[in-house]
Amino acid sequence: MSWVKKLLILSLISILLGVLTIAGIYFYIKDDLPDVSTLQDVRLQTPMQVFTADGELISQFGEKRRIPLKLAEMPPLLVQAFLAVEDTRFYEHPGIDIIGIFRAASVVASSGDFSQGASTITQQLARNFFLSREKKIMRKIKEIFLAFHIEQLLSKDEILELYLNKIELGQRSFGVGAAAQVYFGKTVHQLSVDEIAIIAGLPKAPSALNPVRSASNARARRNIVLGRMLDTGVIDKESYTQAIAAPITSRLHGAQITASAPYIAEMVRQEMVSRFGEEVAYSAGLQVYTTVQSTQQAAAKIALQQNLYNYDERHGYRGPVNQLWQATLAGSENEAPHFIEQDPLPREDIISYLGKHSSLEDLHHAVVTAVNEQSVSAVMADNSDITLDWEGLKWARSYINDERQGPAPKTAFSILAPGMHIMVRQQDQNWRLSQIPLASSAIVALDPHNGAIRALVGGYSFSQSQFNRVTQAKRQVGSNIKPFVYSAALEHGYTLASIMNDAPIHQWDDNAGIAWRPKNSPAVYDGPIRIREALAKSKNVVSVRLLRGVGIDNSIRHLQRFGFSASDLPRNETLSLGSASLTPLELVTGYAVFANGGYLVTPFVIDKVLSEDGQLVYQHNAAIACHECHSDTTQHQADNVADDAEAQLDDLFNQLQAADSVTETADNELTLSQQRLAPQVISEHNAFLIADALTSSVWGGGSWQHGTGWNGTAWRLQSLKRRDLSAKTGTTNDFKDTWLSGFTPTLAVTTWVGFDDANRSLGRANWHANMGQQQSAGAESGARTALPAWQDFMLNALSGVAETPRSVPVGLSSVRIDLQSGLLSRRNDYQSSFEYFKPGTEPSQYATEDLQQISFDSEQQKDKQDEDTEQEIELF
Repeated sequence: MSWVKKLLILSLISILLGVLTIAGIYFYIKDDLPDVSTLQDVRLQTPMQVFTADGELISQFGEKRRIPLKLAEMPPLLVQAFLAVEDTRFYEHPGIDIIGIFRAASVVASSGDFSQGASTITQQLARNFFLSREKKIMRKIKEIFLAFHIEQLLSKDEILELYLNKIELGQRSFGVGAAAQVYFGKTVHQLSVDEIAIIAGLPKAPSALNPVRSASNARARRNIVLGRMLDTGVIDKESYTQAIAAPITSRLHGAQITASAPYIAEMVRQEMVSRFGEEVAYSAGLQVYTTVQSTQQAAAKIALQQNLYNYDERHGYRGPVNQLWQATLAGSENEAPHFIEQDPLPREDIISYLGKHSSLEDLHHAVVTAVNEQSVSAVMADNSDITLDWEGLKWARSYINDERQGPAPKTAFSILAPGMHIMVRQQDQNWRLSQIPLASSAIVALDPHNGAIRALVGGYSFSQSQFNRVTQAKRQVGSNIKPFVYSAALEHGYTLASIMNDAPIHQWDDNAGIAWRPKNSPAVYDGPIRIREALAKSKNVVSVRLLRGVGIDNSIRHLQRFGFSASDLPRNETLSLGSASLTPLELVTGYAVFANGGYLVTPFVIDKVLSEDGQLVYQHNAAIACHECHSDTTQHQADNVADDAEAQLDDLFNQLQAADSVTETADNELTLSQQRLAPQVISEHNAFLIADALTSSVWGGGSWQHGTGWNGTAWRLQSLKRRDLSAKTGTTNDFKDTWLSGFTPTLAVTTWVGFDDANRSLGRANWHANMGQQQSAGAESGARTALPAWQDFMLNALSGVAETPRSVPVGLSSVRIDLQSGLLSRRNDYQSSFEYFKPGTEPSQYATEDLQQISFDSEQQKDKQDEDTEQEIELF
């Protein structure tokens, strides 16, 4: 037998033994191989995204960052870059690359080094979905068999699409879409050639080679990828030369947030995790659409922050963040003032120092480099130079305490010096000296007809404090409670024309040994006054007398109809002045009852949830305020509402156990088909009367021409030039909490300003930042401190929105009354006006010209006028 035949027989035997060996290995590990058919219905772990009602991205939550893309949505150059460096024969081999395997085998045989790769893209896909990354022979064998199975199951394009979406690329980014966003803040179509090469080079070692972790490692790997792209003809020599010279400029980027609403996002996250569980919430790719309107949300944030800046400036400048080097002011009669600097830092050291400090909201760090008489020069972290003109400096009187500020500065020399680390912000396109506000604030706006939250800001900065003051901060509400007290009075025989005695109250407490003397703020008393005017002027003593007339128990029961918990309502007369502690969300929900005609709506923020592929998972079915829907039922159901209030707070979701159940459960459990109705808690008549009375808080009454005109506490809102505004200010003892709550027929809004330390007063300020002149000391009341934020928000929120006249309910009568006595009037001049009355409550007598005295309720005459007091208590 010739040697050729022997060699042929030996080869056949070797091949047969090889086939038998492979077959044996396959049957040996067959039961351990996962079912690759799951790839046909694979669900990539995708973060949850939260959107505004108009589709702007608020936030995304998830352990893995991923932006799934179709292969056709990826730029060809990006796809070719991966093929060039990972698998040049991808479209030719059956799942494994024999040449690559022999190359790796030769390295193992010669050196024992298992680090040499030979995995095709199909093998990498098999490993990423089904196997670990450990370098062992058995894992490699399983990988090969799985690759064969995958190639039989899926097309090449399907394999490549899965791979490019699944592959880990560092910094918790998975897939090319997420990597483009994370490293460069771009979409895949915006990537340059060198950026494509950086991303294509990451699969080899995502942690070590990513440009954020190591620019030098990323550059070396990028250059290798560019070389492979040049060798395979993906790019030409010119593109290669340009890309290889490009610097590494990557940094971490978050999701492309287009609407700033972090407090809303956190509310959604908590609710989704509570109902769905972390695994589903963070990885099922759910798309949560909120009720928030992006324009209103932006307006709310700007209004809140600007109002805090204004408050902060009124109270003076607390000084620089740091002093990097010393500077002494010098000068004489013959020499202009100037600073003598001691060892100033070089510019590069200043930039390095500033680079260690992050901006906060719109506040940026800067270092003063020069000071002139009316301006200051400073350098920013980005190496840019800025100038602060006198307009941005003149507010900076020195802060002494919350009650006192130093004299107004005359030059910039008395404010800043070179070497000072300061904070600045832009206002009206000019740079302005600033500082982080110490006071806190909250604002919330909701649709009074269904409870949908349209805007919510829970503090100055979510990154500074995650405490949501809208939902978590229970603070005394001051005079914001009065509309509810007056509403109770209208249910117990009083009318807006009823005359009350606006006179001091002195009540001796035998048990405590003190006298309670609630005072008006300011301490001005008008004597006989109509209830409408008393509410508009926020007369404290009238509120106390009304509470007495109605009774504590009756008043508390009435206030519970608005959703307020009995435990938050003190069972004493201080309730009439706002000693109750409520959150801004609870308060605005109560005001919404007046706005919608008497119905208690339930606030909600999640409108609908979609699955990753856009299928409806959940649609919130809000309980709406609908008078027509209630027309066949009893108009006034208030007695039962307080007990049933908790039952009205329905869960947003049913718990979902796994991602597969999300869509399946939608039709059966989550989507409600019938419209729910909010309970009517006060009559439509009562709601209208209070809403109308609160317009007087804005527009006042009487005749200025004849000397009888008066303003309500919210008169500054007249600048909005809208007659459909109802509003009420609120201030608590020692100016610790300030409020403005109000509404139009379509939007209810509450703002609060105070310190997180509930015992700290907002104090007083005697400087008007915009006017730049000394003024008399002004207390930080609701009208001064909370109203501007409400006003600025509504100016934007109602822009382009036509006034909505409030419809007068059927059954109310409008009667001309005498403004002094509240009785009927035959006059048609400034001493009379029309007033609304519930049926049967109209006055029956006409006022006479010689009316000298007004009778008061006998209960009101029992007020004890005790002048001997040991302690005085004031409530506002």
